Amino acid sequence: MKVAIASGKGGTGKTTLATNLASYLSRTAPVALVDMDVEEPNSALFLSGNAHHQETKSKQIPQWHAKNCTLCGNCQEVCNFNAVLVMAKRVMVFPELCHSCYVCSELCPTQSLPMTQKPMGELTHLKADNLDFVESRLLIGEEQAAPLIKQTHDYVDANFLPEMIKILDSPPGTACPMIEATKDADLVVLVTEPTPFGLHDLKLAVETVRHLGKTFGVVINRDGIGDDAVARYCEDENIKLIARIPNSRRIAEIYARGGLLIDEVPAVKDAVALVATTIQDHLKGGTR
Repeated sequence: MKVAIASGKGGTGKTTLATNLASYLSRTAPVALVDMDVEEPNSALFLSGNAHHQETKSKQIPQWHAKNCTLCGNCQEVCNFNAVLVMAKRVMVFPELCHSCYVCSELCPTQSLPMTQKPMGELTHLKADNLDFVESRLLIGEEQAAPLIKQTHDYVDANFLPEMIKILDSPPGTACPMIEATKDADLVVLVTEPTPFGLHDLKLAVETVRHLGKTFGVVINRDGIGDDAVARYCEDENIKLIARIPNSRRIAEIYARGGLLIDEVPAVKDAVALVATTIQDHLKGGTR
């Protein structure tokens, strides 16, 4: 089972919930925490473990071979991402724009654009007792997060049993990286804050997960700093409000030093326990 922790905006507390939830669940059963926010992964700041595996992840990019090329222009015509440009005497490939769809390579009549590997990121797998932690990190200068997120899903699927709970710390927002991270999730937990910005971006996230057909619920973080508009929105939209995490200076201090909250703040442990119960209910078919 995959549980995606997502949000419509950054800074709402996704990593706070994901790391504490994974630690809480790992005390009774094996759990995997996967940091899918490959542009800025930070779950590792709150966890420790022994190195288990590390590998470089690559994507396939066409490389122009001039010898047989007739500069027919077919590659440029079939590329939907403007990653190939045919000039007077050569073909230019822009790796940052390429989506590795293979179309230009497969349809080249002279096989002048063979696909080659280009490193795009690093995947690291750590182990600590019942908790497996997987992190993927884009290399500096890489612009596309979705291909690395997809390969991270592939690694998780290949190395962990289907029945094992995997907590996915997803990228913020509602763009391609968030969709790629959550599209295979069995349950999505949307983290928000009780502010006008939080409500605005929560609505975008709700629209996205509904379009994806996902079962989801909401956790309000920093509860108490704003108003009750988020709670009223959830009630009006028949969205399950799973838990509330209070606004607290002590929570901020523990977080700032890289500590887990469930052992030091009872209110956070209670909120995480409610999320864990929701996951167990979903496993049993008790949620819709």
